[in-house]
Amino acid sequence: MFLQKLKDISTFIFDVDGVLTDGTVQVTDNGQGLRTFNIKDGYAMQLAVKKGYRICIISGGDGLGMAKRFSNLGIVDVFLGAGDKVGIFKKYLTDNNITAEEVLYMGDDIPDLKVMKLVGLPVCPSDAVEEIKAVSKFISPYAGGKTAVRDIIEKVMKVQCKWHDEHPNAADSSK
Repeated sequence: MFLQKLKDISTFIFDVDGVLTDGTVQVTDNGQGLRTFNIKDGYAMQLAVKKGYRICIISGGDGLGMAKRFSNLGIVDVFLGAGDKVGIFKKYLTDNNITAEEVLYMGDDIPDLKVMKLVGLPVCPSDAVEEIKAVSKFISPYAGGKTAVRDIIEKVMKVQCKWHDEHPNAADSSK
């Protein structure tokens, strides 16, 4: 059942804090939040974009550094400072003419729960909260910010025979 679901995925939606990061935010004296992203997750995301997958970021967090990171990876559908994740999700489906069944959503905490109940394939990192694990169809063996995103993108792309990159560029994931 899980492998069949992977074959249907055209769109990845990711939360940021606790999924693409380990959930730690360092705060500078001027109040700016600093996050650490994993380069292997970045490689997988930019490759997925190159191969025609939609990647969407929906996060309650915000910051210029986050926006720049996603832009550099070729991700254009970025919703930061999101209060209503369900509303953004539903509008995204309508705007892009996609069904919930073709969406994989990776979340880690309570603000992700309602959206995860609506998508075709809800998944989470190994360190997600129990409520999220309970609704997930796959729990990555990797923690948030520690290649959980790479893990699920790679699984989808391998099942769909799209993982190999004919012309890899080492700079793509470090932008």
